[in-house]
Amino acid sequence: MKIVVADSNLIPHRARFDAAVPAGSQLSWHGSFDEAALIEDLRDADVYVGGKFTPSMASSATTLRLVHVAGAGTDNISFDALAPDVLVANTFHHEQSIAEYVVAAAVMLRRGFVAQDAALRRGVWATSVYDDRLTQSNSLQGARVGFVGFGHIGNAAWNLFRAFGARGAAVTGRGNVDATGEGLAWAADVSQLERLLAESDVVVVSAPLDDRTRGMIGAGELRALGSDGVLVNVGRGPLVQEQALFDALSSSIIAAAAIDVWYDYPGADGRRAPSALPFSELPNIMMTPHSSGVSRQTFLGRVDDITDNITRLARGEQLRNVVAPAVGAKGSPA
Repeated sequence: MKIVVADSNLIPHRARFDAAVPAGSQLSWHGSFDEAALIEDLRDADVYVGGKFTPSMASSATTLRLVHVAGAGTDNISFDALAPDVLVANTFHHEQSIAEYVVAAAVMLRRGFVAQDAALRRGVWATSVYDDRLTQSNSLQGARVGFVGFGHIGNAAWNLFRAFGARGAAVTGRGNVDATGEGLAWAADVSQLERLLAESDVVVVSAPLDDRTRGMIGAGELRALGSDGVLVNVGRGPLVQEQALFDALSSSIIAAAAIDVWYDYPGADGRRAPSALPFSELPNIMMTPHSSGVSRQTFLGRVDDITDNITRLARGEQLRNVVAPAVGAKGSPA
């Protein structure tokens, strides 16, 4: 069995990965996404591990049996180009790391700690204790947290928010969340999105990106969140309309935002502005480079999931976390 790995996040755990795949496997590691090199390497591959799979790669990979994403998102996989018998699977394990980020960001922004840090570096003690023009900030106790999407990430974040004494509500695409069972005040489908924003102090966006959700939060929704509201986006950048977000922050239509997912991404050199708009000039945004889920614990769990699925494929057993095809998701003996 030949396995091509093209996800640099797995390289620190290469020894663990190599030791866990079936004996006799041929492993080919790529330190970065080089489409031309991958097209050549995939000609006799059984398994591809990586976050991006193009039609040109599919045309070359005539013996391919499994595309395994080393994460949850499959929006960079060209499903239509895959042969009908090629399985696609994903993995998670990022939810706890992202939940820590979400709650930490909510605390930092809601309490004004990011702005206080910047001010104190200039010698300004920006707190109501020393400046009576400033108001006392709010803790998370009793805060209303709204979740746009309530899967692995939303659920893990809610467990942490509950420990702070917050209250919660959620909207999802299918509207099938058991509010009572999850300890939420209410849950509904996305038709209630504006209500969720209007009733929330903190909104956590972790919905999947597709044609229905792209741009789902725009100017009207941000106005509903209001001037005391904090937005945390850990889903995908385009879930929130780019210009509307910039305008809402620059005009104090909302209080602040933590953005970990963006509108533009860098190449292999790791350098590029995350947006054509000057978000970096705004004082009320916490900007991070899609790093909320990047922890050692995340990728150890993912290595274990991926290598377990590769072993299952070799044995002809049912795979876990299969995204496509929905029926007949079973490997055949190597």
